[in-house]
Amino acid sequence: MSFRNLIDFSDIPAKEWEEMCTLAADMKIHPHRYVSACAGKVLATLFYEPSTRTQLSFQTAMFRLGGSVIGFSDPNSSSVSKGETLRDTIKIVSTYADVVAMRNPVEGAAFAASLYCRVPLINAGDGGHLHPTQTMTDMYTIREEKGGCDGLSIGMCGDLLNGRTVHSLSKALSPHFGNTYYLISTDKLKMPGYATEMLSANGGKIIECRSLDECIALLDVLYMTRIQRERFSSESDYRSQAGIFVLDNEKLKKAKDDLIILHPLPKVDEISYEVDDDPRSKYFEQAENALYLRMALILTLTEKFPDRLPVKGEKYIFSGERYCKNPVCISNHEKYLPKIVKQKNERKYCGYCDRDV
Repeated sequence: MSFRNLIDFSDIPAKEWEEMCTLAADMKIHPHRYVSACAGKVLATLFYEPSTRTQLSFQTAMFRLGGSVIGFSDPNSSSVSKGETLRDTIKIVSTYADVVAMRNPVEGAAFAASLYCRVPLINAGDGGHLHPTQTMTDMYTIREEKGGCDGLSIGMCGDLLNGRTVHSLSKALSPHFGNTYYLISTDKLKMPGYATEMLSANGGKIIECRSLDECIALLDVLYMTRIQRERFSSESDYRSQAGIFVLDNEKLKKAKDDLIILHPLPKVDEISYEVDDDPRSKYFEQAENALYLRMALILTLTEKFPDRLPVKGEKYIFSGERYCKNPVCISNHEKYLPKIVKQKNERKYCGYCDRDV
């Protein structure tokens, strides 16, 4: 295996992704084969912000593999509330566990934690940045329902500015060919430039829309997202954007019979209740797929990396220079972190949050 931590879906090479999909499918059909696969292993779930599906599915995945779970779902019940740094928390917890799944509201937190983690670390969501295990679920569901991820008309609707699921999915779709992407949002919540650049790779065509009616008849896949109250600075800002995009039966009358509707969940008011009963709605199957993919990921990582390793973050030296202009980047919150700048072609970007520097 060529990846030890899952920070970004692109960390998984194509061949290993195919193997993981095969393993997840077998787990779904033959769960009894894996009931003691992780016996004696411990998963730590460190959730710095609320979660239902992601946290519970990680915990259930480890229990179904015969392992144990430790962790917290509220940082106020941990030493974080006393001011403990992310580095110190990760250093300690990774001496207790065999694999760590972490969600944090600050962008780039997962990569930062991986520098100091002695066991495999899985990014369970870092702010509005990435959510790779949700992307695993999304990509798996699209390929199962559509036979692949190339040559499709894909709509992404809702909060495309703050939605880590659409950013992560955009990066995962970027290597695929011949897709047309309909980005459906308000002007204030449109997809950031770095994400649209990824989508346009390999001939991807970008079309921005301000309503579902403009494009729903053309779509093979519709990825709905909620307007995320927690990402807004005030209630009035949230209210100004909420409720603009709603998928209902009336709009679905214009859609293809083989359209698939996906949603990372939770949904609030962006999908009418009656749509749940439409056979084109696949978001509950999507959530079930997530359990088996997380089982496959945990088993793969714990089998390949059974021993704790030295902390690799100690080799980095912090320059003391503020270099990332993103106020919600982890590098601007945890001041001990080293400056890490990456480069692709002519573009230089923050090694933590992927924003241009």
